Amino acid sequence: MSESCRIDVWLWRARFAKTRTLAAAMVGGGRIRLTHNGAQVRLDKPSRSVHVGDGLTFATGGRLMDLRVEALGERRGPAEEARALYSLVAADQG
Repeated sequence: MSESCRIDVWLWRARFAKTRTLAAAMVGGGRIRLTHNGAQVRLDKPSRSVHVGDGLTFATGGRLMDLRVEALGERRGPAEEARALYSLVAADQG
């Protein structure tokens, strides 16, 4: 298994987007912030990499998601498998 994964692929595998195209649009729209090695950046390209241990912050379904990447995954599996790819740091029920 590789040490990094494209952010659009990871969002799709973790079931935050129904398709990779929608995941790429989330990233391209500047809606995803990545914290890697203590530095936070707003992602601008779907080809950017995400690593285990990185933090992601984004809004989805009217909620602000703040999570930690726990695994990269190898496929888009069932919801239970997708939930194992991240741990929630905080959630704003907004």
